[in-house]
Amino acid sequence: MEGARLAGFGRGCLFWAALALPVLAVDRLGLNEPRPLRQQIAGLAVLALATATARNRPLAAFGLTAVLSLASAPALFSLSFGPALAVFALLLGLRAASTAPAALCFAAVGCAGTVKIVFAGLDPVPQWLVLTGTLLFGCVFPWLGGRYWRQSRELTAAGWSRAARLEEEQRLSEDRARLRERARIAQDMHDSLGHELSLIALRAGALQVAPDLRGHHRAAAADLRAAAADATERLHRIIGVLREGDDEPVPLAPAGENVEQLVARAAESGLPVRWEADARGTAVTPGGTAERLLHRVAREALTNAARHAPGAPVVVAVTGDETRGATVTVTNGRPDGGSPAVPGGGSGLSGLRAAVTAAGGTLDAGPYEEGYRVSAHVPAQAATAVRSSHAPSAPFTRARRRVAAGLGAAAGTGVVLVGSGVGWYAYTETHSVLEPAAYAALRLGTPDADLAPVLPDRHVQDPPSERAPAPPEDTHCRYYRASGELFVSVDHFRLCFDDKGRLAAKNVIPRVGAAGEDIRKQEEFAR
Repeated sequence: MEGARLAGFGRGCLFWAALALPVLAVDRLGLNEPRPLRQQIAGLAVLALATATARNRPLAAFGLTAVLSLASAPALFSLSFGPALAVFALLLGLRAASTAPAALCFAAVGCAGTVKIVFAGLDPVPQWLVLTGTLLFGCVFPWLGGRYWRQSRELTAAGWSRAARLEEEQRLSEDRARLRERARIAQDMHDSLGHELSLIALRAGALQVAPDLRGHHRAAAADLRAAAADATERLHRIIGVLREGDDEPVPLAPAGENVEQLVARAAESGLPVRWEADARGTAVTPGGTAERLLHRVAREALTNAARHAPGAPVVVAVTGDETRGATVTVTNGRPDGGSPAVPGGGSGLSGLRAAVTAAGGTLDAGPYEEGYRVSAHVPAQAATAVRSSHAPSAPFTRARRRVAAGLGAAAGTGVVLVGSGVGWYAYTETHSVLEPAAYAALRLGTPDADLAPVLPDRHVQDPPSERAPAPPEDTHCRYYRASGELFVSVDHFRLCFDDKGRLAAKNVIPRVGAAGEDIRKQEEFAR
């Protein structure tokens, strides 16, 4: 743990050194007006404090750097602290979860810079343009970049999490598919084999009551009928175990057999069943979902009638048209010498009801007069149960779009404002140039009105007054540039006028880094 702490301290020192490099290099290269050593040390100390707080309190780190930049330059733009300001804005977007504090901080920096520009007596238009451009292009733009980076990382983590969740859901879906297949096989065995065993029991019963059958054959037929009934019950219990916990039936194909053929085969086996069909047909597509459902309903109802109401007459009726769909009705009466028939088990009808409902139809089953009736209606175009799983929405995607749009807007606005500021700076600086020959021709005591045709339209708004000698008492001074070069330090001319408007003094303020010989020549030229 101690090693990790030392490693973190070392990274912090390297980070601070990278941010401090422009502070030290810009003054040495003459790209800034030179500042006292104590100001440089104070700036480095504030950067060190901001570096120390950047990880846990990124907003405080950015605020410290913004205050340092405003103290160095009213327009917030400075080559010394500009890189640090952009870096801490990037870290603010990357590490801060909320956007409101950052927006308030940006607004506060803009207001503070505006107030300082107004009260500093500088030319407000170019300074405010540079302030706004720096705030957008050097603060908001890196902050949005950090937000985009943060959301990209969160989206990537969410994507991996969702992939793991989908993999788990796929595994569960495969398990459910296996369970559904098991239930499908169980349902097929229950319907098909149960129906066939019921028909075998019917045939054995018919053979048992045949008048020309001998006694031992009659006993064998009775044993066969009992064995078929026992096998049906055993099959029903086994299928109940296989289907436990899965009540979603799957429509099964009737192996090419329609409802009319099913009824005819049951009648051949000895079941007293009668077929009644609407002259308009069944109004279902052969081999389709509707026909399969009608076949299953009829088969289950015939099986229940054979088991629970032996000997009772059964009527199978199919009605419908192309508009209403088809309806199959299976009605059985009171069994011979017995009480009103009541279906047993119930799992087959429950599964059928779920299948018919999923296809958009209805199924009703219950006592009818002295017997029992099962009626199912299936639409002409039976619906197919489809399960769709929509992927969960990714909230970070919309957030990334908003951040990307904000990046584009900030970049465009920043370019326009910075470009406007640079253009205004170029205009004001080039229109405040006093030619050296014109400066040399100026004579002390000349009224200001006589000098107006010679002097430029504008004068310098950010003069190097800290490098100029003390002006004469009771005078006001104006500064002019000696060259139209931009973004470099140039010589300046200072003209001081007394209270009567006469030229009282003129001085040459050399550029930053001028050698002693150059200064001497400039002073001789001025005299």
